[in-house]
Formats: sequence, C-alpha cells, structure tokens
Amino acid sequence: MDRHPVVNASGDVVELVGTAMDVTERKCTEDALRTSEAFLLEAQRLTHTCSWRHEVLSGKVTVSPEGLLMYAIEPEDDASSVAFYFSRMHPEDRPEVEQAYAQALLGKSNFEAEFRLVIPDGTIKNTRSIGHPILDERGDVVEFVGASIDVTEHHRARADLEKAFEEIKCLKDQLHDENVVLREQIDQAFMFEEIVGTSSALQGVLSRVMKVAPTDSSVLVSGETGTGKELVARAIHKRSRRSQRAFVSVNCAALAPTLISSELFGHEKGAFTGAMQRRPGRFELANGGTIFLDEIGELPLDTQVALLRVLQEREFERVGGTQPVKIDVRVIAATNRDLEEAVAKGTFRSDLYYRLNVFPIQVPPLRERQDDVLMLLEYFVHRFAQKMGKHFGKLDKRTVELFRSYPWPGNIRELQNVVERSVIVSSDGVFCADAAWLSRDSRRRVPQQPGRAEVDEDASRERQIIEDALAGSRGRVSGPDGAAARLGVASSTLEYRIKKLRIRKSYFKLN
Repeated sequence: MDRHPVVNASGDVVELVGTAMDVTERKCTEDALRTSEAFLLEAQRLTHTCSWRHEVLSGKVTVSPEGLLMYAIEPEDDASSVAFYFSRMHPEDRPEVEQAYAQALLGKSNFEAEFRLVIPDGTIKNTRSIGHPILDERGDVVEFVGASIDVTEHHRARADLEKAFEEIKCLKDQLHDENVVLREQIDQAFMFEEIVGTSSALQGVLSRVMKVAPTDSSVLVSGETGTGKELVARAIHKRSRRSQRAFVSVNCAALAPTLISSELFGHEKGAFTGAMQRRPGRFELANGGTIFLDEIGELPLDTQVALLRVLQEREFERVGGTQPVKIDVRVIAATNRDLEEAVAKGTFRSDLYYRLNVFPIQVPPLRERQDDVLMLLEYFVHRFAQKMGKHFGKLDKRTVELFRSYPWPGNIRELQNVVERSVIVSSDGVFCADAAWLSRDSRRRVPQQPGRAEVDEDASRERQIIEDALAGSRGRVSGPDGAAARLGVASSTLEYRIKKLRIRKSYFKLN
C-alpha cells in the first residue's frame, strides 16, 4: 500500500494516508499463481505427468499430486526418499536406472531413463523420467528437479501396431504363397479340363467318384502315368462339401528330399539357413479344403511319419517349431507304383498305406478305353486348333485308324502331345498325324495296315508340308530358323523323312 504524510499548519505530521493498490496487486498475483498451478496440475493429469524434486543434502523427495497416482502412493507410505521410488521399479530395470541417476548426480548432468514400475497390485506401467541439476554458487548440486510421464499407453499402442504389422506381414506372406499355388495350378499343363469319355471302364471310375466325394474319407488314386489321376482328385473335390475351399496339389516326386517337410508343413523363422521368416506349408494353405499328394510313393520315410500324424491326429509341427498346428484337410493321394509291393520291401509304411487306402480308385489306362479314343481325339483337336487359330473341317481317315489301333503306352498325356504336335504342322482343313511320332515299339503292334492309295495320299501331303517348310528356310533343316524348328520336330527326324521322300534340299537353296 502506498502512503504519504498529512501535516498540520505548523508542519507536524499528524497521519499517513495510503491506498489499497498494493493489496489488489498482491491478490491478483496470487490468483494468477493459483490459476497457473491449476492449469499445470490439469495438464499433468491429462498427460499422466508428475513433477518431482530431490533435495540432495536432506535426501527428501517430493512429487506433485499426479505422482501419487503414478507410483500408487498411499497415505501410510513413506515416499520422501529416493529409495522408495527405486523400490517401485521393475527388478530388471532398477540397477540400470540407479546407475544412471548416480552418474547424473556425480557428473552434475541431466538425467534421463525409461523403466517399468511395478505397482503393489501387480500392475506394470512404463515410465519415462527426466531431471536437471540445480547448482549453488559454489557449483555443488543442491537439488534435482524433473518430471516423470506414464508412457504405458504409448507402449501398448506401439505393441499393438507392431502386432498389426506382423499380422499384415503374415497375411501378405500367406497371400503370396496362395498366389504361388494358384499360379502353379494355372500354369500347369493339365491333361484336360473335363473328364472326356463314355467307356464302361471310365464310367466305373466316375461312379466311385460320386460315391466318395460327399464324405471326408481319404482316397488313394492309382493308375499308370498319364491316365488323369489328378483330374479324378479334382472331380472328388468339386463334388465335396469342401468345394468352395482350396484344392492344393503337391507333386511329391518333384520336391527335393531336404525340402519336402518344409513344403508340406511350413517352417519357422531361423529353422534352417535361408529361413528368413515363418512360412506356412501346403497343408496350412489347404486348411478347410483338399490336398492332393501326387506320387505319394516317393515320400521319404521320415516324412511318411509326419504325414501319418496328420491323418491320425489332424495336427503337425512346422519345421523348427514346437507348437502343434491344428488342421482340417481332406487328403487324396495318387501313385503309379505298387504300394503293396513297396510296403513289402520296407520303402513305404504299412500303417500310412492303410490310412490312405480307405477308398481306393483305380484309373484304367487308355488301352482299356478304346471307345474313348476318338472322342478324346476330337476334343484335343478342337482345343488346340482354337488355341492356335486354326480350323479343321475333318479328320484324316488314316489318322483316325492310327489312333484307334495304337495302344497308347503313354496314355492320355501321350495322345494330347501327339495331337498338339499334329495341329502345329497340319494345314487348315484336314487334321493328320505322322505315324513316326508314335512309339516305335508300340507301332509294331498296330494290327491294321493302310492301303496303297492311302499311303500315297499321306506321302504326298507330307511331302508338300516339308517342301513348304524348306522353302521358308531356304533349304536349311536345323537351327532356330530351320525347317525342323518351323515344323516342331527333331532335325534328325526331318532329315530321315526328307531322305525317305527323296526331297532335294539343294533345290530350295537356289530359289
């Protein structure tokens, strides 16, 4: 309060007169301070931050109200010492924090640490604390002031984010693997898209397919190479309750022995050199659907044991893993080997054989389906002609008889390859095939021989095809631009046909 003297007529001071201005200013200052403190406390509450002070000489520690909640300090607790706050730290973090604080005191430097608090009820909080030394005029540390912030939510959010990224990564890897399987299926040259034929032998197979498809029984499909065993497996899957889920095909003979287990059952990160991340196997990709194990007889014995466990217990372990993975997969296996003989020799486990052979299906060879040969021929001619932009109005009579009389030791796959090759070299209008492309040993057993007129007609047509190719290559037979490459045949075969038909190559070199 400002005061000034009041004097009388004689000049004596009779009283002091003042104002209330200094009281008002003090009150305003105090209000502003309380408001500031209230804002600070509210800010600390909202950010889960407390301020603290450590008087070095007395050892007394004081914290702001938010610190009482952060450290779960009860009224009966003596929270006035540094030891109390260290006692609330996680045992694994405490030594490092104590050392860092001691170094800050000794070095008169700033303090910073991140640690876990263990509250008496077992709750763990992640905390970050920073401090700054206050020095006296002599340069000695008289107190440390700082702040601590509860970063538990940040840690939890970061952990959730990392988990989400890991899940996304796993899903991305799974999608990649599923796409690999899908590309393999799309790129694979299937023998045919649909089952073609009406023979009694084929109808017997289809009847068994229809009976077993709705069940979950394991199926063992046996038959010679090229008979269409995978097609039968796909037909079973399409007519099963699993038809909307994945059909994963695995050729056991095509997998390296050291990688079969990894391919089938997956592996954990670090399971072997090059395993940079966890990868699901084919069984996981087929979960809920069907897995087709082709050439099952080629599986090594140790993998047979793992496969037996899948069939018995519906679970397996990834390579390098210890936790069982539950699976729901229907298994369809196929083989061109005599598994009973393999069991007798000890190369195939008998218990696995009986687990797979719940419902056997024998696919007949093409020589037992003679009634289907012409239908297959027409089917493949149409398929490849459409693919190559050609059109055939009729099939050469000689070719039809050749296909009917030939025993097809390579079964449908051989027939498909011969038709594709013939479509390439045949001119538009009439489809014909070269008898030289059929197996020589089997060709000797062809009972029917063509008449002389048919032989002359075939020779004339073949001569024209070869001469056209030689004209385009200027008489060159081999090489990338040679006539053999144009016709899609071996150069030795073409040389043989040129010699047999007495075609003069030199004529085309001059023209």
